[in-house]
Order: sequence, then C-alpha cells, then structure tokens
Amino acid sequence: MKSLFLKLCTAVLFVGAAVANVQAADLHVMTSGGFNAAYKLLGPKFEASTGNTLDTVQGPSMGKSPEAIPNRLQRGEHADVVIMVGYALDDLIKQGKVRPDSRVELADSRIGMVVRDGAPKPDIESAPALRETLLHARSVAYSDSASGVYIERELFKRLGIEAQMKSKSKMIPRIPVASVVASGDYDVGFQQVSELLPIKGAEYVGKIPESLQSITRFAAGIPVGAEHPKEAKALLDYLASPAVQPVVTSTGLDSIEGH
Repeated sequence: MKSLFLKLCTAVLFVGAAVANVQAADLHVMTSGGFNAAYKLLGPKFEASTGNTLDTVQGPSMGKSPEAIPNRLQRGEHADVVIMVGYALDDLIKQGKVRPDSRVELADSRIGMVVRDGAPKPDIESAPALRETLLHARSVAYSDSASGVYIERELFKRLGIEAQMKSKSKMIPRIPVASVVASGDYDVGFQQVSELLPIKGAEYVGKIPESLQSITRFAAGIPVGAEHPKEAKALLDYLASPAVQPVVTSTGLDSIEGH
C-alpha cells in the first residue's frame, strides 16, 4: 500500500512538472535595435502574464557583423522569434529560414538626427536646411542597418552632396550611432528615432523632413524549427496588438495604420 502511495505521488509530481513545462517556455528571441526599446518595456509584461521567459540577444537586421540576425541564423543559432526590418525578414522567409505564415507587422520607424549634449541644434526642418547642416558638419555618422544604407546610397545623392560627404561620413557597425556622437567622435548622427532616444550624452534634434524620409517597417516571425512555436505566436500577437501601441509609440516608433 505504501509502495502504491509513493508511486501515485511520483506520478502526480511528474504530471505536475510536465504541465508546468507545457505552460511555461523559455523563448529565445533575436531583435534588432529599432524595436528594442519597445521590446524592453513590453517583454517583462508578457513574461508576467504568461509565465514564459524571454532569453534575448540583439543584432542588426542585416550587414556583415557576426551579431547580425541573418548571420546568427546562418551559423545555426537557435531562435523562437526574430524581430527585424520587414524586408530583411522577407529575405529570410524566401530563404526558407522563417515560416511565411508567422509574419506579423509591428511598427514603422523614421530617421532622426542627434548632436552631442550642449551643442547647438541645427535646422533640419526642410531639405535645403538639412543640406546646409550636412555641408557644415565636420563629421557625420549613420548606422549599418536600413536607415544608414538609405542615407549612404540615396539621401546624400538626393540632396546633391554625395561627393562632399564621402570624406567626412561613416557607417557605424554594431553600436548605437548616438553613442559615437555623445563621445564627441562625430558632430551629428543619423539613425532610426527609437534607437537614438535611449542614449545618454546625445541630444535629439528631430526627424529629417518627411519629403526625404525612408520609413522602415519592423516585423517579426518564427524561424523554421523553433522549439516553442505556440508560445512564440502568443508573443508576436501581443507585440502586434492594439493594446500595446501607446508603449510602442512612446519609444519613438509610429503605429502602423489599423493598429
């Protein structure tokens, strides 16, 4: 009888552990910097409401750095969720690395500019004003992700200053652009607003003119072979829900129409 009682207790403990294991998962998340400020605020709320935990690494949506999300996946690093620039996510879907049916759109991001704390804020409210600011700047930094690619390949050309900018502008890999402006290494820096605002020592000037903007859509998906696809979908549904939009927009992102 005692033996039977012990077996029943063991079975109950086993089932309880199994149920707990089903109910709570350790989700591995890869996120790019543009959505990271919103994710840092929303992630703990998701954990508290579901019991799931989030194990997160950050990396660019593209580029040659080892930390870039596509390069992490290429090396075989595991992820349940990837959060990144929409068109870079689409490339991973085409490559068969992310499930097409899992894609959700999260937010739009616009490009802004910073100067070092205490420096005069230059005028960038119009295309001519932005052009003059760039021509007078001694050095200009921009990111190695979507906004920086646009600035290097298109913005300078559209302003007619491509030749003048070559010797004094640089793409900054991995680290936030605002950090190299805060340190005094560069006069001005450009990146998505949500990535500029959290950095101390740099002062936000504003967004570049809408006529020159490149709007980056952030999206998320579930990689093929994810260990916890059900819990991953719950996270994506939460991050894309209308209820969290006030948090998302507070970080410098813009809601997608209809959210």
